Amino acid sequence: MAKVSMIEREKKRQALVDRYAARRKELKAIARNTELPMDERFKAQLKLAKLPRNSSATRLHNRCEVTGRPKAYYRKLRMSRIALRDYASKGQIPGMVKSSW
Repeated sequence: MAKVSMIEREKKRQALVDRYAARRKELKAIARNTELPMDERFKAQLKLAKLPRNSSATRLHNRCEVTGRPKAYYRKLRMSRIALRDYASKGQIPGMVKSSW
């Protein structure tokens, strides 16, 4: 089980990303538009830099929803390999059987 503080920190980051997503998208569009004057693009870039760092989607890290583990994460199932194996062994994932040969 991951530290509760790390899980909560990730939730806080996700909330910031959700809150600033629209504003960040608008400013990036202005900054990348080559038809606009250079000073207007530069101002948009400065406003973008003033947004909170944790509001950037690249700061997010995938975590297992069951255990909070940050490594060995399966995107499709949204859980770590350890939780996946545990759930599969208990028969809680339909169609998944622990292999043996």
